[in-house]
Amino acid sequence: MKFLIITLVATSFAQAADPAILKSEFLFDPNPVPSCHATTIVETKAGLVSAWFAGTNEGKPDVCIWSSRNVDGKWTSPVKVAAGTPWPCWNPVLFQPRQGPLLLFYKVGPNPSGWWGMLQKSTDHGATWSEATRLPDKIIGPVKNKPVQLADGTILCGSSAEGLSPKPVWQIHFERSTDNGQTWQFVRVPQAESGPPSIQPSILFLGGVKLMSLGRTQSGKLFSTTSADNGTSWSQPTLLEMPNPNSGTDAVTLQDGRHLLIYNHIAPKGRSPLNLAVSTDGQAWSAALVLEDERASEFSYPAIIQASDGRVHATYTWKRKLVKHVVIDPAKLIPKPIINGEWPK
Repeated sequence: MKFLIITLVATSFAQAADPAILKSEFLFDPNPVPSCHATTIVETKAGLVSAWFAGTNEGKPDVCIWSSRNVDGKWTSPVKVAAGTPWPCWNPVLFQPRQGPLLLFYKVGPNPSGWWGMLQKSTDHGATWSEATRLPDKIIGPVKNKPVQLADGTILCGSSAEGLSPKPVWQIHFERSTDNGQTWQFVRVPQAESGPPSIQPSILFLGGVKLMSLGRTQSGKLFSTTSADNGTSWSQPTLLEMPNPNSGTDAVTLQDGRHLLIYNHIAPKGRSPLNLAVSTDGQAWSAALVLEDERASEFSYPAIIQASDGRVHATYTWKRKLVKHVVIDPAKLIPKPIINGEWPK
């Protein structure tokens, strides 16, 4: 226990030393269950809401979706909001459309190759939730990262499939809804037989009707694909010069047009450190922050948003035991070049 306390103090001190980090905290401690993973965060009119899956261990039948709300500056005690009995739950994603209820997407099933999409709604900013409904066949919902809403109201989700037959296949796709999630259109993304095998897209705005998506691969680097028609069609994915150790990422376009990427800057494997990078075009990225760095530990599956007041909020898995929340002032980020893939000292 003494070692754990020392570690926490050292980590918090290192983070607080960077003026861009306004707050770093756990949503809960202790955890009511042994393990947690795959966080999501959203801003509602009543404040922030976060969710994650938790239980005995990832993939176990008792794994459910849990949630917490930020009320008067403090996170409420975690509550169980969805169960997949007898199957485990996976990868919740919260999304607040400009109109209508708060949406909670998640997956239920034996594993990622056999899961299906579920949806619950809240009309009181995450305090209570509707009964779960299953999404249509082939529609998974946002597989890990938040959707975006286009100027015309279209909700665009980045999604993906992890097939097993006849050989393992990772394939991204997108899902569009023009009626606030009542019906969905499946958007195929062309992919060469050579890959890169890609999942878990995040969506960035490049200006006008141009979009970019990037995310996780099995190829040691992040994938990238672009759309010139508001996500109706997409280019074949290619690899960025940014490392990816087969771990989840997230990204967001800021109000000032810059882009932030939260990810593990390490290859070919590992989930520490956890880093924040910044870009003006989505292609060339600069180092901004190291959020966590502890050898042989896991800091992973992040989510990132910008709130209406301009502050950036990130959540992530902390050692599969807790959920960490960090508040960032993007105006105070000091970019440093990443040269030959090496994070600057």
